[in-house]
Amino acid sequence: MILAFDGSSIDGPAYTDVVNLARHSPAWLDDTVSAWSAYGLAVFAVLMIIGWWPARRMSTTASVTALAAPFVVVVAYGVNTGLKLLVREDRPCQSLHVTTLEVCPAPGDWSFPSNHAAIAAAAAVALLFVSRRLGAVAVVAACAMAASRVWVGAHYPHDVVAGLAVGALVALLAMAALRRNPQAVARRITATRLRPLLVAS
Repeated sequence: MILAFDGSSIDGPAYTDVVNLARHSPAWLDDTVSAWSAYGLAVFAVLMIIGWWPARRMSTTASVTALAAPFVVVVAYGVNTGLKLLVREDRPCQSLHVTTLEVCPAPGDWSFPSNHAAIAAAAAVALLFVSRRLGAVAVVAACAMAASRVWVGAHYPHDVVAGLAVGALVALLAMAALRRNPQAVARRITATRLRPLLVAS
């Protein structure tokens, strides 16, 4: 048996209140939140493409920054997954035995921090370096993603707050480091077959 951390003592009552509210909410609202929770990450991919496409015609620095965004998200996901394996917190639906909108994951599918929240936050912060307007949209979407994960019962509130923090911090550090010398990265990319991704023909 794998020993796991029980996070219900941190904000279990708040989680239960949200889940109970979801159970008594209109079906259209639950369906909308569930759909966003399940498929909303695709919106961040679309926003990154929207940011990358015009950046190719602006400058090498802008293009490198936009192209780096999805790679930064992957790094944030890796860091967050490592923390999950380190903390090993049981899902709240397992610890509290409540009925949730989302099917309760199997034991071993750890809860802290939330991968969805980390990915969304990393994308949002990376996009702020690409475009303030796109970044602002992504920040709102990231907060909505974090809230939706609690609403559907997949995470405690502290799971999503931690996920947002991890994703935002990793993206901030990575994008700030890239900003110091984007030309070096650009030279390496233009010397490969990936050049069309960096410069519009």
